[in-house]
Amino acid sequence: MLLTLTTTHSPATDLGHLLRKNPANAHTFELSFGNAHVYYPEASPERCMAALLVEVDPVRLVRKRAGAAGEARRLEEYVNDRPYAASSFLSVAIAQVFGSALAGQSKERPELAARPIPLAATLPVLPCRGGEEFVAKLFAPLGYRVTSARLPLDARHADWGESPYCRVTLEGTVTLQRLLSHLYVLVPVLDNDKHYWVGDDEVKKLLRRGAGWLAEHPEREAITLRYLKYQRGLVSDALAQLADESDPDPDATARAQAEEEATVERTLSLNEQRLGTVLAALKASAARSVLDLGCGEGRLLRMLLKERQFTRITGVDVSQIALERAARTLRYERMPPLQKERIRLLHGSLLYRDARLAGYDAAAVVEVVEHLDSARLAAFERVLFEFARPRSVVLTTPNREFNATWPSLPAGKFRHRDHRFEWTRSEFREWAAGVASRRGYAVRFLAVGLEDPELGPPTQMGVFTNTAPAPGAGAQEEARGISEDLTA
Repeated sequence: MLLTLTTTHSPATDLGHLLRKNPANAHTFELSFGNAHVYYPEASPERCMAALLVEVDPVRLVRKRAGAAGEARRLEEYVNDRPYAASSFLSVAIAQVFGSALAGQSKERPELAARPIPLAATLPVLPCRGGEEFVAKLFAPLGYRVTSARLPLDARHADWGESPYCRVTLEGTVTLQRLLSHLYVLVPVLDNDKHYWVGDDEVKKLLRRGAGWLAEHPEREAITLRYLKYQRGLVSDALAQLADESDPDPDATARAQAEEEATVERTLSLNEQRLGTVLAALKASAARSVLDLGCGEGRLLRMLLKERQFTRITGVDVSQIALERAARTLRYERMPPLQKERIRLLHGSLLYRDARLAGYDAAAVVEVVEHLDSARLAAFERVLFEFARPRSVVLTTPNREFNATWPSLPAGKFRHRDHRFEWTRSEFREWAAGVASRRGYAVRFLAVGLEDPELGPPTQMGVFTNTAPAPGAGAQEEARGISEDLTA
């Protein structure tokens, strides 16, 4: 596999100082899976290109694996694309061969290491699991000009079609450390695989290499999922820490966002009406055990605790900071023992099957779905309506049509800066009816707040009631903890 790094910085041969590899020489390094070679096809004051060529030895890999785990040897362990296509092997080579550059250090040119310079990185064969569009989604937000071309399966047989591999070039004015960090993380993400076991250390590695850019990346969830090989606990931990990193003062940010949304809705006291309507629907369902999914700072949880009908209450949120705020709101540490037995707080994502969410009578999903990427709704649907499968689900979401009544919401602006979409009444009904039909539920719709004769209510609510028996064990095992939406 090959990676080339090119600069037109003057003098361009300073690239050798940044990489700590003399352009006048060829360099070879032994790795656990083969060898890495660094050489300079071009080195002039005007333009300098460094090439990292990684030779993967499949036989050495199989011998090492068989000796450690005693696995049977299979043909695909010897015959595969690993010696040719960029993958996690390349990331390891970058870290070992260009370690000082990846750390942002240069003994001879420390000031240059911290300065953005014109750089281009070319990967002649890069697996693009997700297509060329996904390549652009990963690198364009980081400021690169992305050029990609799908490679044919065989140039001699055009009718065979295209392969999953692309030739990709990234161009931008960036520090070498930042470019190498982006490649280190995103090459395995595009390959959607790793050649080694992914454990807790990989979370630390992801956060270290993603420092300063991953927390704000629009695809940070997809990056985290793929980098950590869809391991639910690791992904939830990483996403929570990334959320903390993107909010230097999480409490202040949460208060500001809550005040922003409350300002829009203040004249109606809409949040109180919304929570009161949800509580009434939960009570009417005769539920004894309730999930509050996306519980935030715990306002609904506090209301549920006041109702003796609910004997088991669980709040779930992807943000550890939000759960800590909820605990403070509930005064959890000072609760009487019997009261404390009724409630618990769980750190988890609504995009993964979670056995802890099963067995509840009802679930509340209050102003949550609009914070999910629309591409993740199918995963959310399966997690809640197929796997957790409570008897009743009470779900609320904003009515986009009603936004026109608020002067503080210009056309096209959502009520909250983190909303990924807001549905009209017809769009919400279409989605909810589809979920109900696919998952064996009936759904009825209620208005929350003062209705406008033409634009409807500010909040729309769907109450889902389970009308079918839970699926058998075979269907339950189908996803093995990961929804088909995320696996795809």
